[in-house]
Amino acid sequence: MKRFVIIIYTIMLTTFSYGQHMVYNDDIRTLQVCLNGSSLLPPVLTLGKSSQLNISWDEMSHDYHRYIYRIQHCTWDWQENQELFESDFLQGTNDLPIEDYETSFNTTQIYTHYSLDFPNQDASVLLSGNYKLLVFEDGLMDNGPVIEVRFHVVESGMHLSTQVSANTDIDFNDKHQQVTLSLNYGATNVTNPNNQIQAVVIQNNRASRTISGVRPNIIKSDGLEWQHREELIFPAGNEYHKFEILNVNHSGMNVDHMRWYEPYYHATLWANQVPSSYISNEDHNGAFIPRTEDQDNNNTQAEYVIVHFALSSPPLDQDVYVNGKWSNGELDNNCLMQYNEEYKCYEASLLLKQGYYEYSYITSDGNTLNTMGDFWQTENEYQTFIYYRETGGRYDRLVAYSCVNTNF
Repeated sequence: MKRFVIIIYTIMLTTFSYGQHMVYNDDIRTLQVCLNGSSLLPPVLTLGKSSQLNISWDEMSHDYHRYIYRIQHCTWDWQENQELFESDFLQGTNDLPIEDYETSFNTTQIYTHYSLDFPNQDASVLLSGNYKLLVFEDGLMDNGPVIEVRFHVVESGMHLSTQVSANTDIDFNDKHQQVTLSLNYGATNVTNPNNQIQAVVIQNNRASRTISGVRPNIIKSDGLEWQHREELIFPAGNEYHKFEILNVNHSGMNVDHMRWYEPYYHATLWANQVPSSYISNEDHNGAFIPRTEDQDNNNTQAEYVIVHFALSSPPLDQDVYVNGKWSNGELDNNCLMQYNEEYKCYEASLLLKQGYYEYSYITSDGNTLNTMGDFWQTENEYQTFIYYRETGGRYDRLVAYSCVNTNF
């Protein structure tokens, strides 16, 4: 039987990243941000409409923690906006307690599940733009937030069209995809587009696949176009791997075997290979959905399981990480893999809640060429955000947004 050296990592991001959620406490796991009940939708609210975020997480004890949350308006690049008063952007009150919580029941690892809906009857936002929802532990606010959730609020103003092609300015149907943007101002009066307009394009909600600061190459009286911009060429990547643990007593999708070693259940995944060609595999670009098949309440009755990942590969000249939206979609030192000379593979062991997971392997430059491959056919999600600051304005309005999936 293969023996594992078990290192249990908390999924926690400690470096700046564009639009990524962050967890700053080792005892907090399984942060989820759902829009209108779906964890597959990006956290983008529309100003004046009734969309709602549900934010939830587990704290790994049965001890009650009094958490409070604070809403913060940000600039287009996620710095705190110092030019607005709280009353300018927030209707209601900040620093309210989070009162929806329940303890785990009949699980081997105890935890308490906390949940918050926003906007709610006590607080909502008044302006478009970028927002942070910061969660603090009451009485320890000087220690900083334990959770940081980033979301967007878009207003109706401009019209944005986004196209993605595998016919790029550096190759044709090979390893890349190129984004083209067309923006119509609508009724907005834009007098200095190079200074007033900011465009941000993100592939699969990954900070290392975020492009900003690209100037349009076509300026018209009623809009802008970004055509043949090499800065908007992205590595195509490959489809995500996936696994599912719905029952700790038998193997699920892509799980080689399940075992119980005190005090944890262990799930060993089938080892992944570096592919030589593209194979279609429908995915949701790194999504995860906590769930079980034999319990009534996934929030409090799902088990925590040590999941063993393996990538068969010769040693590479860069570090290799397990990656997915559940790891905050970025290089996370807690997801760093170790090379096993005996088995000629990279390995990692992570404590994860039961459910459905998608994951990839990325190297320290944020790429997948040597671990997953780059193939033009890959289905990717591209989000584009257009920000506008009028002359004399005090904040960056989010005036246009698009989310497109490639389907070649």
